[in-house]
Amino acid sequence: MTTLCASDITGIVGIVPTPATPDAGSWSAEETINLPETEKMIQIIVNGGIDVIMTTGTFGECASLTGPELESFVDCVVQTVAQKRPVFAGITALNTRDTIRRARRLLAIGADGLFVGRPMWLALDDAGILKFHGDLIEALGDVPLVIYDNPQAFKGKISSAVYTELAKIPQIIASKHVGGPQLEQDLLTVGENIRLLPLEAHWYKLAKKHPQLAKACWSGAVACAPAPLAQLAKSIREQDWNLAEVLTEEINHAARAMFPDGSLDKFMDYSIQIGKQRFVGAGLIDPGPARPPYTEAPQSYLDGGLECGRRWARLQTKYAAK
Repeated sequence: MTTLCASDITGIVGIVPTPATPDAGSWSAEETINLPETEKMIQIIVNGGIDVIMTTGTFGECASLTGPELESFVDCVVQTVAQKRPVFAGITALNTRDTIRRARRLLAIGADGLFVGRPMWLALDDAGILKFHGDLIEALGDVPLVIYDNPQAFKGKISSAVYTELAKIPQIIASKHVGGPQLEQDLLTVGENIRLLPLEAHWYKLAKKHPQLAKACWSGAVACAPAPLAQLAKSIREQDWNLAEVLTEEINHAARAMFPDGSLDKFMDYSIQIGKQRFVGAGLIDPGPARPPYTEAPQSYLDGGLECGRRWARLQTKYAAK
């Protein structure tokens, strides 16, 4: 395992889906990881210039994979990446002990670090959030962690007071942030101790204002269109703000199609199902069906995911040619 710190996290942190076999929508399916498609996907993303790989977040179906499936998928990702990029494996579970158990298994497989959201059956208050991360570090030692700040998924926002304390912990090197009014303040709170990762659509404005701090973003669209995202990273690295603004407008246009009625809350209720259709529409990979119980969604929501993917496909064609 490599030793990584906040300064190592730059450019595009790409969060990937978990390609599924054709029978994956059934409760009776046993092994639903499409390994050949996983290998193909990772090769596309690495060759497309994405800087860091993260697995098994929300739309990566961390919640609906069995333990053996999680391990076989991460193993395939690690073997395919072949140390060309850092790999952070998602380990979120409904309790601390299972989170630690997953962490140990995936680190043994070869993950460079861990992508972890806190258990969300009940909300955790500030003391609970700090205790959870402290327990992980006590159990795992000197392992790089990317934490997950998503108020919709985890029943609450990580507060400035908690960020102040988390920034003192060297193992916590980055935070996946969904944005909102606290984005800039959170960036300033953690400074250079934690690489705060805005969504790709929010990165340009933050980087233009704080170029020494906002050196990376996260994107869930790297399996749709790595080319425009790699170009966005290049434009921000070179401080070509005009091109970064154009790319951001195009990325926002693509993303808007997957939010039903423009609502983040409606999207979050069906983000796995909508996300699957986004990858179908983009056409770079075959994501396969969603795994139970997250298989049903209003058709209009799924249509929005398809249109989002088609918009990303047009950006991929445009920027891959450059």
